[in-house]
Amino acid sequence: MSMKEDIENTEVINNEKDHRFEIKLNDKLAFVPYNFKNDMMGLFHTEVPEEYSGKGLGTKLALYALNYAKDHHLKILPYCPFISNTLKSILNGCSM
Repeated sequence: MSMKEDIENTEVINNEKDHRFEIKLNDKLAFVPYNFKNDMMGLFHTEVPEEYSGKGLGTKLALYALNYAKDHHLKILPYCPFISNTLKSILNGCSM
């Protein structure tokens, strides 16, 4: 299986214990930590292993986090510039 196929077939997991959305891939971990306050979800940064940078893991995590917020009727506090830009792209009608 190629790296692209590996990434496309990865599953995002909500690790509630560690307060982060994560993807495990070949003993590596990509993640977005979060925190809740009232009806808001703070998304702090997107961490992707260097060898997977630019391969779509960050986007996959960001979209999962944004969909989670939508499904749970939460407002998003995008402290992470990557997530903020992803949200802006969605709101401007760009396909991800």
